[in-house]
Amino acid sequence: MYQDFFTKKRLVFGCGNPFFGDDGFGPSVIEHIEEHYQISRDTGILDAGTSIRDILFDILLSENRPEQIIIIDAVDLPGRCPGEIFEIDVNDIPVNKTSDFSLHQFPTTNMLKELGESTGIDVRVFAVQVESLPEKVAPGLSGPVRESIPVMCRRIMDTLSKPPG
Repeated sequence: MYQDFFTKKRLVFGCGNPFFGDDGFGPSVIEHIEEHYQISRDTGILDAGTSIRDILFDILLSENRPEQIIIIDAVDLPGRCPGEIFEIDVNDIPVNKTSDFSLHQFPTTNMLKELGESTGIDVRVFAVQVESLPEKVAPGLSGPVRESIPVMCRRIMDTLSKPPG
């Protein structure tokens, strides 16, 4: 299945660790999509957990590249309300977040930029504002983040209903 996944025109990745509170948002979104939506054959969805860098590196080196990549994750940015859904332009990720960004130690930012700029892949990053991220293992999403799952799913499905770009 993993090989077949890379032949899809569109890829949706849910990133995060469900053992660390709101950081489990991305995997929860993927689970909700799988349970409630029909996905077209040209689209692959995957709970990437905390392995997104490895997957993006594989895509970067692959001859088969998607037209669009959608990354779903939880972030903690000032001025946002818990559960708020928004899109982050890869070029607008704050410099101080490139090494500790919730998208899992975002040197991934460099890979996403390279994928977008050198390959023409439409790279989208959809995020939810966390209520909190625990320092120790504490499974389970906060109420505001859990309530945002269907909202994020509709946004993803709306994006997938339009041509990439």
